[in-house]
Amino acid sequence: MSQSLITANQLEELLNTGADVLLCDCRFDLTNPTAGRQVYQMSHIPGAIYVDLDQDLSGPKTGSNGRHPLPSPEAWAKTRQRLGINSHIHVVAYDNQGSVFASRLWWMLRAIGHAQVQVLDGGLDAWNGAIGSKPREPSPLSGTPGAVPYQDLVLVDEVVANLDTGQSAAARLVLDARAPDRFRGENETLDPVGGHIPGATNRCFKENLRAAQFKTADELYREFSILLAGRSAKNIIHQCGSGVTACHNLLAMEIAGITGSKLYAGSWSEWCADAQRPIATTQ
Repeated sequence: MSQSLITANQLEELLNTGADVLLCDCRFDLTNPTAGRQVYQMSHIPGAIYVDLDQDLSGPKTGSNGRHPLPSPEAWAKTRQRLGINSHIHVVAYDNQGSVFASRLWWMLRAIGHAQVQVLDGGLDAWNGAIGSKPREPSPLSGTPGAVPYQDLVLVDEVVANLDTGQSAAARLVLDARAPDRFRGENETLDPVGGHIPGATNRCFKENLRAAQFKTADELYREFSILLAGRSAKNIIHQCGSGVTACHNLLAMEIAGITGSKLYAGSWSEWCADAQRPIATTQ
């Protein structure tokens, strides 16, 4: 199994050793932003803190930078201080939505060089150990960690410039993690405009899973290799609606051993906020 994943049994064994592990409950509902915290307060893996997509893993929205813009490196450092995430602690993130929101935390830590971060494969549903009902408040660090720029992050101007490369060897493949109907511009309920970035390829994050757990590394390698068609991972740009499920595809590629791809965090919600940017609606 990839070092980026941990099974429920492995996690239970790790906790039984008394290892310094910070469990992060990342459950969230895009249509009901308080629901994740509410279910956390009722039940969670004992000792877990709650990490909120809106409040902890996103920065301020301007109306043009997407629904879940990344916090600045300085703001992310302050959040890590508040949550008690030092550079050496072993972080294990989980949710109950196929690891979508846990993957966002995984990427945000990996992108600043945090080595010890894993996602609980199968999420809370895979956990057979004890369940707690007493929320745990984070234990803040005594000092604020240094602000570290995100690595492997692509900004919107780079995605716009990529359109001009057409089918040339310099073109980078944009992988869109949204559901196929939203990719086609149908049934859009989260963003004001439907469609996708011209030239993008659809790889719905759900294709990475069997039930709630990730497919094997070999299966994911075969599937992504077909999509990449010989391209290097460094020429792959991941996006979705707001930079969340795109992290799921990044994690899946990591599990497959295909490393070095990049995230366009603003994603479709940022792209479609500017009417000057082109939109495609065909498959």
